[in-house]
Amino acid sequence: MEKYLVLATFMGSVIALIFAFVTGKKVLSFDEGTPLMSKISQSIRAGANAYLKRQYTVVGVFFACMIVVLCVMAALKLLTWFVPFAFLTGGFFSGLSGFIGMRIATKANCRTANACRDGLNRGLRVAFSAGSVMGFTVVGLGLLDISVWFMLLRFVFKLEAADITSAMLTFGMGASSMALFARVGGGIFTKAADVGADLVGKVEAGIPEDDPRNPAVIADNVGDNVGDVAGMGADLYESYVGSIISASALGVAAFSDQAFKAMAIPMVMAAVGIICSIIGSFFVKTEENADQRTLLKALSRGTNLAAILIAIISFFLVWALLGIEHWGLYVAILSGLVAGVLIGKATEYYTSDTYKPTQELSSKSQTGSATIIIGGLGLGMLSTAVPIVIVAVCILLAFFLSGGAASTGMGLYGIALAAVGMLSTLGITLATDAYGPVADNAGGIAEMAGLEPEVRKRTDALDSLGNTTAATGKGFAIGSAALTALALMASYIEKVKEVGANVTFEDFSLMNPVVLVGLFIGACLPFVFAALTMNSVGRAAQSVVLEVRRQFREITGLMEGKADPDYARCVDLCTKASLKEMVLPTVIAVVTPIVVGMILGFKGVVGLLAGATVTGFLMAIYMANAGGAWDNAKKYIEAGNFGGKGSDCHKAGVVGDTVGDPFKDTAGPAINILIKLLSMVSIVFAGLIVNYAIL
Repeated sequence: MEKYLVLATFMGSVIALIFAFVTGKKVLSFDEGTPLMSKISQSIRAGANAYLKRQYTVVGVFFACMIVVLCVMAALKLLTWFVPFAFLTGGFFSGLSGFIGMRIATKANCRTANACRDGLNRGLRVAFSAGSVMGFTVVGLGLLDISVWFMLLRFVFKLEAADITSAMLTFGMGASSMALFARVGGGIFTKAADVGADLVGKVEAGIPEDDPRNPAVIADNVGDNVGDVAGMGADLYESYVGSIISASALGVAAFSDQAFKAMAIPMVMAAVGIICSIIGSFFVKTEENADQRTLLKALSRGTNLAAILIAIISFFLVWALLGIEHWGLYVAILSGLVAGVLIGKATEYYTSDTYKPTQELSSKSQTGSATIIIGGLGLGMLSTAVPIVIVAVCILLAFFLSGGAASTGMGLYGIALAAVGMLSTLGITLATDAYGPVADNAGGIAEMAGLEPEVRKRTDALDSLGNTTAATGKGFAIGSAALTALALMASYIEKVKEVGANVTFEDFSLMNPVVLVGLFIGACLPFVFAALTMNSVGRAAQSVVLEVRRQFREITGLMEGKADPDYARCVDLCTKASLKEMVLPTVIAVVTPIVVGMILGFKGVVGLLAGATVTGFLMAIYMANAGGAWDNAKKYIEAGNFGGKGSDCHKAGVVGDTVGDPFKDTAGPAINILIKLLSMVSIVFAGLIVNYAIL
């Protein structure tokens, strides 16, 4: 039975990778357009490749240091020797998934722009296909990593289920570390370029967005790919594998008599999700002259179909492996699926310009930049309420219906399965998210290549939709992060027991000052992390603003279109700044749980994880939704409302958008990685903390 289950998981990964390859070939078969369009696309691709090469060099140093540390701990028998290698493969596949997604995105941008010359639906298909390569590469590589490690540990080294999951949790730490570097570094790059281009180009100089006279315009398009594609791919890779592994680990703890079957359910369910997502992707299409609401329905059609198919098949999967008496586990999976859809809908409501909140936000531009900023802050804060309620209901349903009242282990396994359920449609969900940067780049290329206005109108429609789907994807990732972080917290407690600590419920009481201190430190950490990343964007953006002003001032004939700007200079500034600024936040995320654990012990770490999860979830939702609303409020004005492009309202909208840029694309998305990385690091260093902590 074990062999068949792991084979099913492995085949799911192979199918995903084959589908990604075939879809990638399909994207490359489309025409690049004019020679100028191809040249612009090549410049963007060269800048993105150069950045990733330098980023991976810096990350390589970090990984080398961590492997040395893990090897020393293995030599001291605080870890098994599988751990350093699992850490390495997790980081490698996380980075690889982002790189592949970025490569196809930079080849699809000009092809999407050219396809929009033929029609909106054709442009949607090219951009969505490019996003599908990203989505199915992530899930394919994630399941490949999991299935290969399982086969190796079970059938070669003959380990028991508990030892397998203990070793496999480590490559989640590798994936999370890589994801944090990718998200923070890419987020700083893209928002520094975006803010610099918008503030000087659109606000000060009064030139259109993506105008080829703007020195930062290529850097802005490069940033879309290194941040919103490569960074996002690495981010959701670690969410995906983290949810599966934590569920498997808790399944082993809950079902000692059926450990391998319980362990296999999240893996097989992920494989089923791949097949369902592939089916759903064929139903994404739209009519010509569609508005944003119609485009959203086109994408939702595919994701909803995939979710319905998974909901049906999961029932028979749980029945076949654990028996009908465990129907509550199926309800847990279903609650995660529904919660993911509802969080997406809530995010769509607060960020799409087809709904009242964003329309009202755009109206505040009539009284200047200050009121639109105040309105966006209020909207983002208010938008946290619905996702919190959804996640809370999901947790309660999953816990109690899984049997949590009788067995805490069963209830926690149910919560972990809810997280897997939420992420089971990741293949197609990520496709709808990743297509956004491709559409954004397509609009920039259309502007720079001087294509007819109708083409830019179509790319703007796709781009506006992309802002909403990106915000939806971030809400989805954050919601799953909250559930996964809770499951990982439970896995940490099990790990603490495994390495010899005596654990009682009284240890984690809020009356215990050690737990309370850990809780305060954890609650503070997302704020510090967000502050560091926001300040990094500010410093990097400042250098780009000064450079763009210098070129406008010193390059003769630039504003008249008689001379070319120095694009490479802005790309280099963003690269240097992002690589320098990404190190400190990542190091803090890795070091903090170790330091807290060595001082306060494992009880303090539990408090740290709880505090960071709660405030991190709220901060991430708030920042993602506020940023998305500001962006679409600006685009609502650009569509002709409140004076349209070039008006005072438009200038206020641009300022709001620049404030929201680091909210939604740097600090916010990185926080959901933070809360999971804290748990992963805690699990890996549990042996060190239990044996050598001061308290």
